[in-house]
Amino acid sequence: MKNYTITVNGTAYDVTVEEGTSTGVQTSAPVAAPKAAPKAAPKAAAPAAGAGDVTVTASVPGKVFKIEASVGQAVKAGDNIVILEAMKMEIPVVAPSDGTVASINVAVGDAIESGDVLATMN
Repeated sequence: MKNYTITVNGTAYDVTVEEGTSTGVQTSAPVAAPKAAPKAAPKAAAPAAGAGDVTVTASVPGKVFKIEASVGQAVKAGDNIVILEAMKMEIPVVAPSDGTVASINVAVGDAIESGDVLATMN
């Protein structure tokens, strides 16, 4: 017999499973679930030197796959700045307007959340 603690919707259950049978599952009354560790505060992006007035943000959580633009590069509205990888898809993040890339705030491989600032533009 093996004992497991399983948490379902915040309620912990002690479960005993008999080996070698298909009906040997016994459960006990719910047990108080251990409190989850508090989430770390979201990291604040360090202010980039020469940061621009226009921010380019992530629309989805994922990973930075490729950086297409560089600091100082002139871009037109719709030009790719960063390529994200999310759900096995490559998602381009484009310049919202014509301008110059003032800062790139991420690196290839960084995990990002929706709304994170990826770059700034002037």
